[in-house]
Formats: sequence, structure tokens, C-alpha cells
Amino acid sequence: MTTIRLTAAQAMVRWLSVQMTEDGNRFIEGVWAIFGHGNVAGLGEALYAHREVLPTWRGHNEQTMAHAAIAYAKAQKRRRAMAVTTSIGPGALNVVTAAGVAFANRLPMLIIPGDVFANRAPDPVLQQLEVFNDGTVSANDCFKPVSRYFDRILRPEQIMTALPRALRVMTDPADCGPVTLAFCQDVQAEAYDYPASFFTPKVWKIRRPEADADELAEAIAAIKAAKNPVIVAGGGVIYSGAEAALAAFASTHVIPVVETQAGKSSLAFDHPLNFGPVGVTGAASANAVCEAADLVIGVGTRFQDFTTGSWSLFKNPERRILSINVAAYDAYKHGALNLVSDARTALSAISKALHNRIWPKPLWLQDDWAAVTAGVKAAPKAAGLPTDMQVIGAVQRSAGPDTVVMSAAGTMPGELHKIWDAPVGGYHMEYGFSCMGYEIAGAMGIKMARPDADVICMLGDGSYMMANSELATAVMMGLAFTVVITDNRGYGCINRLQKGTGGAGFNNLLDQSYHVNPSHIDFAAHAGAMGAHAVKVATIAELEAALRAAKGAKIPQVIVIDTDPWPGTEAGGTWWEVGVPEVSTRAEVTAARAAFEKHQKLQRLAD
Repeated sequence: MTTIRLTAAQAMVRWLSVQMTEDGNRFIEGVWAIFGHGNVAGLGEALYAHREVLPTWRGHNEQTMAHAAIAYAKAQKRRRAMAVTTSIGPGALNVVTAAGVAFANRLPMLIIPGDVFANRAPDPVLQQLEVFNDGTVSANDCFKPVSRYFDRILRPEQIMTALPRALRVMTDPADCGPVTLAFCQDVQAEAYDYPASFFTPKVWKIRRPEADADELAEAIAAIKAAKNPVIVAGGGVIYSGAEAALAAFASTHVIPVVETQAGKSSLAFDHPLNFGPVGVTGAASANAVCEAADLVIGVGTRFQDFTTGSWSLFKNPERRILSINVAAYDAYKHGALNLVSDARTALSAISKALHNRIWPKPLWLQDDWAAVTAGVKAAPKAAGLPTDMQVIGAVQRSAGPDTVVMSAAGTMPGELHKIWDAPVGGYHMEYGFSCMGYEIAGAMGIKMARPDADVICMLGDGSYMMANSELATAVMMGLAFTVVITDNRGYGCINRLQKGTGGAGFNNLLDQSYHVNPSHIDFAAHAGAMGAHAVKVATIAELEAALRAAKGAKIPQVIVIDTDPWPGTEAGGTWWEVGVPEVSTRAEVTAARAAFEKHQKLQRLAD
């Protein structure tokens, strides 16, 4: 047997560089790295030697590097991914939040944190956590709850089993998610005679599981028996590449489609059967159809509470849930009739069995909702601070067919879900975990995945303050995207929720907090100091002019505008369960609790 003597780190990097996709690209496009003790000597040396075939990028924060990797994988529809390596202590723990993002959203990412010495000779080493009752624990054990697969590399030969397991998980549509390979720092530098065959290029194919015949027959029978079916399109439609299949299915059988946050842009906003966003941040058109539906056909959705109105939305006493999902865990939720299958495969098989069967189109007119959204997005006619919806309207008017709008937390996810008109593939929202700080790094990852796209990142001042350092990285990498910062001087979204549940305005808006000096942050100056082209505008007209000027730029463009923290789109939406105190001295809380109990009675948790 021919062998090659390499360190474990060299072997890992060499192996990753020859793991390929079906279209001939590397599955792991590159590695984000902040070096420290624990990965600089081993992995750092190995990555340098392979820098021409496996790129290494350096960010400014481990968490946001990982956010960029997550956004890249999402924009690539899980067909490609990135790796992230860190040092052993705080650097590793900085990635745990991002691992939660990838875990919740079922997105592939390879995390390679350095770890303590396997031989334990120098213990305790710098940044090592010592657990008094368990000598096997390190900081990296924190990754276990947020990893689809976790392994600790204690000997150099162990990568020959751990790496294939890692890629198996990352390319499995049912089990997809982040993988953590905690790499002991002494082991990274140890040499081993690896079989040459271990480095033979391998093509990883994404499976399309077909439905069980009995499950498929039950699903078809349920659809045939339905009088008012509705399709809830989730992110699985996009990951399956089933956008065209969904459009054909809906058109052939005249079944209305509503979209979750992850599923938005799986069907063009102006498709005749697209009834809009569903749930708490949904359109009146979509929610009206869902309330009347006797069969709710979930396609690639995990039925998150924002989608279901905490399971109070689907009000028809006769309603049933049919869940089509590649993951059995999701397909079996809430007593659903389950069809474990790839979305595109399932839609094709069901459509064939239905022949030319059609259902009457619901009477609720999408045009009514379009008129509502046009009204809230229109430019203001009076003086005063614009609303976030008016800012979205300005961005919408500047958008083209190649625009991808993205966000993650605060006001923007709800408003964009409700009122943004998205073409197919034109919407990217991290709302599985709703992680503040994802936005700018995420925009960078999208631009790396889709260099020809016009990427527009929309976020509030709170999210910008949470994590903005990768703006400097994007400048250095020459990645151009547009950042629109709506400065409402605090956490406007959660402030509205606080007031809506009867609470007093407290600790959310900056002028409500116990600060000695008022906040006067110059976001444009800050972004400009990191190398971006940044301007502050005062009006919607100035915003539209700045958006036009940003077209074709070679570096990130940042536009800051002050907005009113109070208004939101009142139309549409449905109830969302938030625990309201049973006892309070505030009359507003008591009233909110009464409303809470009334809505809670509408919940239907299982069929």
C-alpha cells in the first residue's frame, strides 16, 4: 500500500481540497480562519501550503466569519459550504452562537476549533477550561448541542473516519447541519503514514429520497379528498431546487401557495397562485386562505410558531396537516399525515397522480393585499421621520431582477416578509434563529456565493452595533453590496412587543435607558472609517438617490437614515404566543393577559 507521510492538519486540508460537488467544484469552497495558539502552528501551516487550491480568508470576529459561511451555504442551496477554524478558547466559543444559527436553519458548515493537548502533558494550557469532575471536557463541548455531528480528534489517524462522517452529514438533505471537529493542537502537528487512496478525489452527490409508496398513496388520497387545500412553502422547496416544480404544481391544480420566511421567493411574488407570506408576519390574503383550509400541505417547512400563529391560524374544524419533508423529524410534527420525501420528487409524483384535477381558486383577492403593501411603502407626503416600511419601499423601487434583499433580526424580518415583493431567489432571511449580527457578514457570504447579485442588507442600528466588523473584511476582499441602516435609536421591534404585551417602555430605546449621556452615534462616519463608502440621508428622496448612486460600486455602500421607531404594518398578521404575566400592578398587562388567554383557547396543537 502506498502511503504519504503528513501531519494530521496537512492531511485534513489536503483531503478537504479534493472533496467535490457534482458540478465539479470543491464542496468546501474555502476556510475562514482567525489564528491563535491551538490552530496557527498546525492548521495554519497546512492551510498556507494549500492556499492556491483551498483559499483561506481572515475575518475580524469568529462568530461573524461563521455567519458569512452560513449565508454562503444558504445562498448555494446547501450544495457547497465553507469551513471555519479558531483557537482553543474564546475564539472557539465565539462560534457557538453561529453554530446555533446553522443548526436551526439546517445549513452545512464545518467548524474546526483547536483543542487542548491530547497528551495532557502541559495541562492546564492557556485558555483551557478545567472541569473538576471530568477530565475529558474542554470548551469545545459547548458545540455538542448545536452540531449535527461532533468529534474530537485525539490521534492523527482518526481524521480518516471523522472527515467522511462530517461530509456525509453536511451533504445529507435530511441530516444537514453544522459539524464540529475539535482538533487537539498537539495532534494537528503529529505525522502519520496515510494511505494515498485517502486523497483520491470524491464526488458528493445530494440525494433525492423518494416517498414510500404507502405514504405517497395516503397523501394523494388526502389531497383528492380536500375541498380547500393550501400549500405552505418552506425553505425545503428552495434547498430541493423545487421552485419550478412548485409553480407548475400550483398552476396545474389551482392550489394557493403561501410562503414562510425561509420559503419566501420560492414562488414569484406576482404568480397568480402566490397568496403571500403566512403567519404572524403574514399577509391578510395568505392567512385568510389558511384559516379556511381543510388540508394544509406543508412542503419543506418545519411549521415554526411564526408560520402557524402558535398553532392558532388553521381554524377550519375539518383541517388536516400533510407534511412533505425530507426530514422525518419535521414530517411527523403535530400529528401530521407524513410524506418523507424530497420536495421536488414528491410534488412531481403527486401531480402525476392528480392528473388534471383542479380546485376552485379562493375568492380572497391578492390585489387587495398588494394595495395595502403599496400604501405603506409609498413615499411620505408629510414632513417627519420616515417609517421602516417607507424605507423598504424606496429600496423596492430601486431593486432589479438580480436584487437579493437580506436581513435577520429586529423590525426588518417582519416587514420584509410582509411587504417585500420578491422574485424567485430574491429573498434571504435568517429567521430560524433570528440572530442579531448576522446581517453584514451574511451579506458578504451571499455576495461570495452569488457575485452577480445585487445584494442589499437591511438592518437597524441595534444589529449594526451588535456586529459590524466584517464590513472591513468585505472592503479588503473587494466585495460590493449595499447596507441600509435604519436608525430608530434602539430596539424598536422589541419595544413594540413590550408595549403590546402591556409592559412599560423600558430598556429598549436608548432614551428609555439609564444613560448619563444621550446616544449620538455617527454610523456613516463609523462605516467610512472601515473603508466603506458611507452617507447619511435625511429623506426618502435622498435615500432613493443614494441607492441609485450605489449601483455598480466596487466596495460596500452604506446608507444611514433615521426612522420612526413606533409604526409597523398593522394589516395582516395573526396571533403569536408570548407569555404575558398572570399577575401585575399594571392595568395594561392585565388587559393583555385577558387577550392572551382568549387567543390561547384557539390553539390546536395536534390533529
